[in-house]
Amino acid sequence: MEYDVVIVGAGPAGLSAACRLKQLDKNLSVCVVEKSAEVGGHILSGAVFEPRALQELFPDWQERQCPLNTAVKNDQLYLLSGEASAFKIPSILAPKTMRNHGNYIISLGNFCRWLAEQAEQLEVEIFPGFSAAELLLTDSNTVAGVITGDMGVASDGSEKDTYMEGMELRAKYTIFAEGSRGHLGKQLIHHFNLDKAADAQHYGLGIKELWKVSPDKHQPGLVVHTAGWPLNESQSHGGGFLYHLENQQVAVGLITDLSYFNSHVSPYDEFQRYKHHPIIKAHLEGGERVAYGARALTKGGIQAIPQMVAPGALLIGDDAGTLNFAKIKGSHTAMKSGLLAAEAIHSALGNGLQNTQLDTFTASFNASWAFQELHLQRNFGPAQHKWGNLIGSAYAFVDINIFNGHLPWTLRDTTPDHKTLKPASECTPIHYPKPDGVLSFDKLSSVFLSNTNHEEDQRCHLQLNDAAIPIEHNLKIFDEPAQRYCPAGVYEVIKNEAGIPVFNINSQNCVHCKTCDIKDPSQNITWITPEGGGGPNYPNM
Repeated sequence: MEYDVVIVGAGPAGLSAACRLKQLDKNLSVCVVEKSAEVGGHILSGAVFEPRALQELFPDWQERQCPLNTAVKNDQLYLLSGEASAFKIPSILAPKTMRNHGNYIISLGNFCRWLAEQAEQLEVEIFPGFSAAELLLTDSNTVAGVITGDMGVASDGSEKDTYMEGMELRAKYTIFAEGSRGHLGKQLIHHFNLDKAADAQHYGLGIKELWKVSPDKHQPGLVVHTAGWPLNESQSHGGGFLYHLENQQVAVGLITDLSYFNSHVSPYDEFQRYKHHPIIKAHLEGGERVAYGARALTKGGIQAIPQMVAPGALLIGDDAGTLNFAKIKGSHTAMKSGLLAAEAIHSALGNGLQNTQLDTFTASFNASWAFQELHLQRNFGPAQHKWGNLIGSAYAFVDINIFNGHLPWTLRDTTPDHKTLKPASECTPIHYPKPDGVLSFDKLSSVFLSNTNHEEDQRCHLQLNDAAIPIEHNLKIFDEPAQRYCPAGVYEVIKNEAGIPVFNINSQNCVHCKTCDIKDPSQNITWITPEGGGGPNYPNM
């Protein structure tokens, strides 16, 4: 099938690009492929949304009934100094980036469903349930589209060729908008060496639950952010959030930077005990947990953004790393990158160019407000890694509030997250409390709430480069951290009948967070796309 433009990923970046392309030229053929069974099913974010890019895309978004229903009314910022102690930071001392006047608390999944409706009205073709599995490259080393894939098992029990039943989607330009640690984005970066001038990329693992609380506890428009406990006890970085949406819903979550060094850290269990802090517990007590999910986010900042163009291809949104971690927001910058990508492609096609390298997109992105915003706040992430949450946040206050991001230096963190773990023998063990079934829960009951499913008759989409490494290397040195960093119970070490440890992969549980692909100390695990439609199906997340 041939199109003018193929877009991989129906998130904010990809759908914004699709809409803008059709706004610019209704005769362009535009296709969006999405691995989730429905648009929005794999979207997970806090989310406090800044509508700047939306205003550029659809100035009449309110008349179009865009689901931005809950305006932020109250910002609260706490430093949690212990499991029962907290200090409320006065608003005058809060970084500018943590002030949310004019923003909205939303379900990003529902927002993407709305964006998809706008795209379809513009006659964009959207194919949910289709996994883009492989780059389609020409003999001249140009991206000419993608191949969808079916990784099932043949009737005789043998593995199929991964792409034997794939469909070629050919395009004059292909946009990769898969979100953090995109499967094809990773391939694109490696194949064209797009990160040769960039710092190591950095990631966080965001774990989120959606609760329905009693009416007397519901405060629509309240935004709560926290730093410190429980992550400070293991000298990890990150922070928590709690947002009151409409309909008695409360979103609560914890972001753990994947630069942590203690091999015994379990981000999932850190989140479970986080909910027991009195500041958080007060909002959830008596409520009901209705949804769970987890997703990596790309937080290296502009220092780590790779070259975003390759022959015939553009890399946008969190696939490239456009999230502003100082704000804990990335949808607005992702959307802006999508708008600029569409404009660059439209200009090229108008000049009769196809399958070229669109350096005009790089120039326009670097001249945009999105790049300016990321540049002004470029030192936030490295400061957190270098000095920790407390001193890093103090630095961010001086840098952003006083100097408005214009200090004449750029901090760097060139150590990738998978290289930060120390041997388990050098780390303090962490004894996490058992879940109480009221505020804290086990992994399997959480995965159940994510509506995760994969067809059983397909090849495992979590590929080991060397099957011996988990036991022979990772278990001996790091007590196999995959048992703990995975928030879905995919990886476990069990003993066989002979008492020998065996590495077991429960790929059915995978919520597509990509943490294993990022944090494995041996870089032995490669996440490849499963059959289309597999994975979580998040409602209202």
